[in-house]
Amino acid sequence: MEILKVENLTKIYGEKGNKVVALDNISFSVEKGEFVAIVGASGSGKSTLLHIIGGVDRPDSGKVYIDGKNICEFTDDKLAIFRRRQVGLIYQFYNLIPILNVEENIALPLNLDNREVEKNTIDNLLKLLGLENRRKHLPNELSGGQQQRVSIGRALITSPAIILADEPTGNLDTKSSDEIVELLKKSNKDYKQTIIMITHNMEIANIADRIIKIEDGKIISEV
Repeated sequence: MEILKVENLTKIYGEKGNKVVALDNISFSVEKGEFVAIVGASGSGKSTLLHIIGGVDRPDSGKVYIDGKNICEFTDDKLAIFRRRQVGLIYQFYNLIPILNVEENIALPLNLDNREVEKNTIDNLLKLLGLENRRKHLPNELSGGQQQRVSIGRALITSPAIILADEPTGNLDTKSSDEIVELLKKSNKDYKQTIIMITHNMEIANIADRIIKIEDGKIISEV
């Protein structure tokens, strides 16, 4: 079943002599439960692509269908609600709320949506994340790897249609990176969670089911 379909996506920054084509008529699709890595050098367009899929930015032309809905047609308010409920975002620098503890940071998307936070759901996530003994700790009391685990939990809590991970290991040491990669793979297999991960590291990309390589705003290969 197709969960994501990108059609003829184009994004251009600047004008005339300063024009930069970040995305050049890109099209691809992702099946539900698939783990896809998007790789490319800095400036290749991969982060722009992720931001548009996540509803953080809008294309100049083209369509993005998530779970059958063209999010490019949404108003800003509708897009914000859809993004909160259907898209899980994992960033390189965690973006945790410093005054909230582990449990509160994970539950934040549900609280913002005025939805009930079930204790059993939180408990199961903390177990998956290996953070059962850290649930009341603040972000500054955690290692970088632990903070990234919290951000993964925050992305999973809403059972989104898709998780988008933007260089999720880019700020971590090798050991922590390996742990985060394994956790993403486990989330994909155990939760049947669809994941699209941006990375420049081919070793990390190789854990995915499929690798899409981008160069100068174009897809140059899919394996």
